[in-house]
Amino acid sequence: MIKHARPDHPIHDLVVRRWSPYAFSSRDVSTEDLRSLFEAARWAPSSYNEQPWCFIVARRSEPAPFEQVLQCLVEGNREWARQAPVLALTVARERFKRNDKPNRAAEHDVGLAVASLSVEATARGISVHQMIGILPDRAAEAFQIPEGAHALTALAIGYPAGPDEPAADVLRTRDQTPRQRKPLGEFVFGETFGTTSAIVSGA
Repeated sequence: MIKHARPDHPIHDLVVRRWSPYAFSSRDVSTEDLRSLFEAARWAPSSYNEQPWCFIVARRSEPAPFEQVLQCLVEGNREWARQAPVLALTVARERFKRNDKPNRAAEHDVGLAVASLSVEATARGISVHQMIGILPDRAAEAFQIPEGAHALTALAIGYPAGPDEPAADVLRTRDQTPRQRKPLGEFVFGETFGTTSAIVSGA
């Protein structure tokens, strides 16, 4: 399935093609591709080069660890994410190693790492669906996440289901919904918060 963005201004094709399916193919993601996805995350920018991200990864071909990650998702996400060939939890380290002070950018930087991973995935024809709907306490217990770090989001990684592959109708309906985004004028501000920047308005 093709679900491209419809940008108002020219952007890179990888950004146009990136999207988050609910219905995944049974096709596995190769170990080589997965390594490259996490290599892209590795090179994401971060405050003071702290690199506060960690990933807990499980493949559907390994049922026990996969089920362990799956049980860390809220029920609504479990229903569709169980079809993905790879699941991952993102973990944020909350303090700087160099001085043990709180890292206010930690979650932001985890997001940057996932964005880099998602762009690399798109370049390889792979899709990534991010989820905030997880059970952080369950993840902490299941994977012995240490104090000073917390599970933040989950990722479903794989290939979108093709038209001839089995998938629940509700998932196909979700995937066929057109992509929508706010216009620039609603979030690019200038003189005051809420006032559209002249860069956008042309004023």
